[in-house]
Amino acid sequence: MPQQLAYVIITPYSLHKSRTGGILTRLITRTGCELVAARMFAPSAELVKEYARETISADDPQDRNIQELIYDYILRNLAPDPKTGRRRRVMVLLFQGEDAVSKTRAVVGNVCPDRRVGETIRDTYGDLITDEHDQLRYFEPAVLAAPTLAEAEKKLKLWAHYADTDGGVLKDVIVYQPGEKPQQTLVLIKPENFRFATGRPGNMIDFFSRTGLYIVGVKVHRMSVAQALQFYGPVRETLRTKLKDVVAAKAAAALEKEFGFAIAREQQEQLGALLGPSFGDNQFDNIVRFMSGRSPAECPPGEEEKPGSEKCIALVYEGVGAVAKIRDVLGPTDPSKAPPGSIRREFGQTIMVNAAHASDSEENARREMGIVNVAENNFRQVVEQFYGKT
Repeated sequence: MPQQLAYVIITPYSLHKSRTGGILTRLITRTGCELVAARMFAPSAELVKEYARETISADDPQDRNIQELIYDYILRNLAPDPKTGRRRRVMVLLFQGEDAVSKTRAVVGNVCPDRRVGETIRDTYGDLITDEHDQLRYFEPAVLAAPTLAEAEKKLKLWAHYADTDGGVLKDVIVYQPGEKPQQTLVLIKPENFRFATGRPGNMIDFFSRTGLYIVGVKVHRMSVAQALQFYGPVRETLRTKLKDVVAAKAAAALEKEFGFAIAREQQEQLGALLGPSFGDNQFDNIVRFMSGRSPAECPPGEEEKPGSEKCIALVYEGVGAVAKIRDVLGPTDPSKAPPGSIRREFGQTIMVNAAHASDSEENARREMGIVNVAENNFRQVVEQFYGKT
């Protein structure tokens, strides 16, 4: 069966209520499709009007009344606030795979006032509440998705058309109190979480939601060797010196076992000084390979900038004290030393395979966001590569 491209839009309300992680978990684990792109949008009035017009369709399995509810919902809740003009946040996820549109739609579910079992995303996170006279009191669809392959293509091309002007790392979409100084910080959900379909990425986003911070940027990223070298470059010298004692102890133990005599402390220190830098360089190369798929030595000349084979999700969180709040939930580098309830304690394995990365300062956040280039529009690239440029 040929590949298809499907989208899911997480509504402003679902984002505000921190339901993003749970929604993502269901989509990854239940569709069997690959998450190939993601982008934050602050839709303009023009985009919202065009998108709403496409929601009334004879091919939609939902009845006309529900389609009209969704049409009205889009106009009211995705458009800029009519009082302030402030734009609202939405997250658009792209999934690719066999029969991706119908699989995604099945996980999303249809809007139905009688469904209460929690089987689909809309069962769990959406609401359609009527009074005793069957008059609408409240409606929240939680997510939006195309019902057919033709509509998926049409709507994806529309969102891709506006992806530069209305999408990226969002600014001025969050209201702060006078005197509050928000920060932005970067999170990378690391490659080990994407080796097979698992709920780990979504579960981690749920953990980060405890901070009360706001997602203003998201990108599915494949780090190049050049980016990995630049991103982790500051730790290289630290590894060369910090690991001297580790390599000294290992070398001494190996030599004592081989030759049958004890290695003096002074000789052990000399081994550390001799082997420490090389061991540190080897560990650094392993980090580059882990994040990009190959070490610098394995990368053919001229391919340093080529996207790697390993996938991660880059997220930009915004809010007061963002750097410290995210680091607190993440936990220390070594998962064995991370406290209960932290991400690295729950999901980490080793110092390198430790679930996620988070910037340790505002300065490093700016540097790292620049390297990963979260604002890069690979959302449009994926759509255009799949359908061709329009």
